[in-house]
Amino acid sequence: MEYTQLGRTGLKVSRLVLGTMNFGPQTDEADSHGIMDAALDAGINFLDTANVYGWGENKGRTEEIIGSWFAKGGERRDKVVLATKVYGNMAADGDAWPNHDKLSALNIRRAVDASLKRLRTDHIDVYQFHHVDRNTPFEEIWQAVDVLVQQGKILYAGSSNFPGYKIAQANEIAARRGGTIGLVSEQCLYNLAERRAEMEVLPAAREYGLGVIPWSPLHGGLLGGVLKKEAQGVRRVSGRAAAALDDDGVRAQVRAYEDLLDKHGLEPGEAALAWLLTRPGVTGPIVGPRTAEQLESALRAVELELSDEVLAGLDEVFPGPGPSPEAFAW
Repeated sequence: MEYTQLGRTGLKVSRLVLGTMNFGPQTDEADSHGIMDAALDAGINFLDTANVYGWGENKGRTEEIIGSWFAKGGERRDKVVLATKVYGNMAADGDAWPNHDKLSALNIRRAVDASLKRLRTDHIDVYQFHHVDRNTPFEEIWQAVDVLVQQGKILYAGSSNFPGYKIAQANEIAARRGGTIGLVSEQCLYNLAERRAEMEVLPAAREYGLGVIPWSPLHGGLLGGVLKKEAQGVRRVSGRAAAALDDDGVRAQVRAYEDLLDKHGLEPGEAALAWLLTRPGVTGPIVGPRTAEQLESALRAVELELSDEVLAGLDEVFPGPGPSPEAFAW
């Protein structure tokens, strides 16, 4: 496994991040523990979750599964850089009681204590804001974060799904307050098929020293050899991939993508992850395996080196917006 610094921090994290969103809803506790053990054995030390994972009546279940894994001992907690998120409504029926969601100081305090209890740990390494809260000023958010850092409940703060201007705003306010390190990471939607983050989010992250942690690196399965699997009857297309393939232009793009990688003897899912690892500023993509086999495939991507010819071909199939601001200025 390769390691890198998380943005401008001294924290060393693996180039792959183990996403846990499937733990509970699609992968039972025993298999989830097996995947986490296998990831740790392979050198993955960065684990990402969120308080809402488990969904519906089972919100918080994923954190509980991670907590029961930590409770097994074997230095599991000590070896892991643990990241979770706050923002979502934790009510099972979706009807949040006032101040039981988003980023008020009150909810941050309540949410972190609840996550610590479910995770069976005394601190969270990277506490991430799952979304922008337009009604809470960053002065209040940073005040709440400062208290949690002083209490030893969290070490760093990160963002998720933030536009570039909010990354800048958050860190400028943190700098004016003094004594607050500000955001150290941004978790955003970024992959070959969805490159809008290159316009503003990635430049802002690089400017302010944030590590970038792309989620949905295979774009809901679209970049994982979906047409080949569809033709073989291996997997039924669903979700984001199914919606995208309804567009004939997208289907043609995906066909060209799979043909290009087949020509070079590469597996699509592994190549898509390897491409992200070549992107400036990217710490590591989040992989969310449902099975041990999917984890093994993701691990191979770390050692995969894409040739200049392949990289050029991928840019041709999925062209990015170009450098910012030239891409939208002139």
